[in-house]
Amino acid sequence: MDLPLIDLAVFFIYMLAIVLFGVSFSFRKRTTSDYTTGGGRLPAWAIGMSIFATFVSSISFLALPGNAYLSNWNGFVFSLSIPLAAIIAVVFFVPLYRKLQSESAYFYLEQRFGLWARVYSSIFYLLTQLARMGTILYLLALPLNALFGWSIPLIIVITGVCVIIYSTFGGIEAVIWTDAVQGIVLVVGAIACLFVIFFSMPEGPEQVFEIANKADKFSLGSFDFNFVESTFWLILVYGLFINLQNFGIDQSYIQRYLAAKTLKDAKKSTLLGSLLYIPVSLLFFLIGTALYSYYQAMPDLLPAYLQGSENSDKIFPYFIVTALPVGITGLLIASIFAAGMSTISTSINSSATVILADHFKRYIQKDISQKKSMRVLYMSSFCMGALGIVIGLALNGVESALDAWWALASIFSGGILGLFLLGFISAKAKSKSAAIGVICGVLVISWMSLSRFVFTGSWSDLRSPFHANLTIVLGTITVLFIGFIASFFIDKKINPAKIASESID
Repeated sequence: MDLPLIDLAVFFIYMLAIVLFGVSFSFRKRTTSDYTTGGGRLPAWAIGMSIFATFVSSISFLALPGNAYLSNWNGFVFSLSIPLAAIIAVVFFVPLYRKLQSESAYFYLEQRFGLWARVYSSIFYLLTQLARMGTILYLLALPLNALFGWSIPLIIVITGVCVIIYSTFGGIEAVIWTDAVQGIVLVVGAIACLFVIFFSMPEGPEQVFEIANKADKFSLGSFDFNFVESTFWLILVYGLFINLQNFGIDQSYIQRYLAAKTLKDAKKSTLLGSLLYIPVSLLFFLIGTALYSYYQAMPDLLPAYLQGSENSDKIFPYFIVTALPVGITGLLIASIFAAGMSTISTSINSSATVILADHFKRYIQKDISQKKSMRVLYMSSFCMGALGIVIGLALNGVESALDAWWALASIFSGGILGLFLLGFISAKAKSKSAAIGVICGVLVISWMSLSRFVFTGSWSDLRSPFHANLTIVLGTITVLFIGFIASFFIDKKINPAKIASESID
């Protein structure tokens, strides 16, 4: 399937414009603070749009409509957990990190539990970002390969190189401002797509809801309490823990807290970015449901090779290519790339900051000049982006490896949220009790993530019976519970650390 020249022109002009816009920030005279936090002078609305754009990766852009098309709105419950997590963030987390004034999210963990906690958290954060970048690049290439025949490796390389260029040279300012632009493009493109679907229905927009209602497409899932099925409550709890992880210990979010001019602006941007995701995710689910009604009303428009459940993520891109007006198609394809690029650029910049602050400055060279610091940031950005491309290429055609990689990513990051919450909630817990909690938590997470790969045949009874979404929930609770109990036996003679009491106050 070939794209019209106008759509190709719109797509390539957009990609070129984003790269040049991002690179333009490199011509300003900057310090490391400018590169990592924008010098604390960025407007709240731009930071909020950047947080929103980070939420919406290309996985969301393609998977949410595909999920709604295939089943119902159970996945939307994840978005409903965001307000509570956002409120906790603006009340507790944002003031904490603004007060510490460290460019590293993991400086706090060192103050509470020692150097091991900072090293553990920062290394596993970097591994998680590599998994994230590679997976997004790979999943972004799949539907475009299926629809246009474009080479998967070529898509991965071109997208990755474009993001590396502007995020490496432009720093956090380039990331935030390009995120803001890409967030706007994404929302405008999705709204345009929804209008086309609604007004293309043979009997008008109301037919979308009539067909969807008959198929129970608006269901939020079962309200039963169990640990095996994807119920309303399970997704709600899972979403709460994932979002607490984002707001509490994700380096990319903490940098945005510090990029705002004031504490008030930091809180505003956090609320804007997180709460904006709710109506936009609703928009994506509505698009998927509308596509279901669209192809039910006009089944001849959907080719046979896309009618299987395994192709649900390709329905939205197929509609974009075949049903949208010329020009709008190019804008929507650009939106898909925008969603992926914004997430990858964030990962590159935050990873470079972690490498400089948590590793190079911490135990390689403490007194480092601005010039050398900038060199480390440039090299780190380039290397992390390049490794992300390599991982994306390695995942090409290996579905089981993709599942395993995500399982490993959950192990990498799963214990960090529990460690952070332990330090934040319990003033008594210290290094040894925290380490015991983390070890137990990582073991639980490893069992839940890898048991289906390890225990087969006669050993299958040893597999985790819990739903995969409970991995971070039970892992975090294990770290908290074990660490808290251990502190009564190990740390009972040690006075609470000043940093903990200050954070609770």
